[in-house]
Amino acid sequence: MHAVTFAITDAGSARTGWLARHWPVLAIAAAIALLHTLTNGRYGFHRDEWQFLSDARHLDWGFVAYPPFTPFIQRIGLELFGLNMIALRMASVVAQVAAILCTAWMAHRMGGGRFAQFTAATAIALCPYAIFQGTEFQYSSFDYLWWILAAAAVIALLETDDVRWCLAVGGFIGLGLMTKYAILFFALSIVAGLLLTPARKYLRTRWFWLGMGLALLMCLPNLVWQARHGFISWEFLQSIHARDVRWGRAEGYIAKQFFICNNPMATPLWIAGLVAAMRSSKLRALAFMFLLPAAYFMMARARFYYVAPAYPMLIALGAVRAEAWLPNLRSWPRRVLQTVFWLGLVGFGSLAICALVPLANHGPLHTFALHHSDDLGEELGWPELVRNVASIRDALPPEERANVGIVVGNYGEGGSLELLGPAYHLPPPISLTNSAWLRSYPTPQPTTLIVIGFDRKDADKAFDGCRLAGHNGDPKVVRNEESLWHPDIFVCGPPRLGWPAFWTKYKSFG
Repeated sequence: MHAVTFAITDAGSARTGWLARHWPVLAIAAAIALLHTLTNGRYGFHRDEWQFLSDARHLDWGFVAYPPFTPFIQRIGLELFGLNMIALRMASVVAQVAAILCTAWMAHRMGGGRFAQFTAATAIALCPYAIFQGTEFQYSSFDYLWWILAAAAVIALLETDDVRWCLAVGGFIGLGLMTKYAILFFALSIVAGLLLTPARKYLRTRWFWLGMGLALLMCLPNLVWQARHGFISWEFLQSIHARDVRWGRAEGYIAKQFFICNNPMATPLWIAGLVAAMRSSKLRALAFMFLLPAAYFMMARARFYYVAPAYPMLIALGAVRAEAWLPNLRSWPRRVLQTVFWLGLVGFGSLAICALVPLANHGPLHTFALHHSDDLGEELGWPELVRNVASIRDALPPEERANVGIVVGNYGEGGSLELLGPAYHLPPPISLTNSAWLRSYPTPQPTTLIVIGFDRKDADKAFDGCRLAGHNGDPKVVRNEESLWHPDIFVCGPPRLGWPAFWTKYKSFG
């Protein structure tokens, strides 16, 4: 009896000691989770979220715009919670909390104490890119986590010399490949980092090849899907990249690494981490894991945030080096340096929260957020769009209303009408964008079309007998893609080319 009592007491003391050591990191992670939970029910679903919601209703092993993981998670949310924004976005919140905790764990694994762990965790918690990832359900939210977890497994491999960690690396890469294809470049950089450093010894072990085999096995269903569909995602990626370059979305790559991919006050941390990795024979692979994808994405003129998930491992290592270096300073310089760092980190992080998180439904904070975040503007107006379409349908003459269809120009319009339209007894939308195009047009084909997402010139070119029937969005109230680029709604006849030729010619990626 006494032995059992002592065992229970020791276990309780161990748990208390663990909480005492880690409560600062847990507190910052909990604060971020609470922030998103309290605010994620405001505004509405983002344009991209409507696409995930639509694809979640048509599960497959692949989609034109991305692998299947994200729609699969959204389908689970839909089945459990319906169209509840807070609940459906909770998976993204959990992913960001896990990213914060994993960054602290990396600092711990590389020898950092409580200060290094808390510093690394806070730098990620107050990073603008990471903050945004918790506000919406996006595949980038999970992509961010898989990169960090893969990096953490590599660090554990290098620190412990336990080759079984290769299996974990492969597992996280496999999850990443089922989420977003960009992690392939990180996977290649991991292999290069091992090959170009003394860690190349791991390449000769069976565990490395088992890890690679696991990653391949996990993404094999999607590879089969791609082969069956002519690798349409490659066509999509080429089209989107050309569009991004044409629209200037590749501009500002370097500057945005400092102000969006990171909290700018964390710059000394990740630079210190990069230098430390380059100088360390044991951890040098981390330097290649950052430098190679960063250089490739810059030369390829990719979007700036593709390399954002590679920073946490450097920040963790930089925090460890800072913890070891600070005690060598005299008292007053150390206090000044720490005060400036923490005030700047928290100050810029707070500014990012005000700009990226829907803190208020009206007032100065609401205005400030809409002015600084295009993404928040893309969360507004969707229920109004569906109501407008329903009103136009109801105003049609009986002979037109009897066989009406709704053609949309983008996945936001398509997803919102698919999910919200049934409440108004609207027919499923007809969309030519991404995976909706693969689902083809309805049979029998409608003879009267409500057309949204087209300007007047394009509508007249594509359809017979178009007439203006209504408007969608008001740029004086909300400036977003709907209100600025295609605010008009038309009623038209069938496609001029006939449905098969129309479907081929107007296939679109977005």
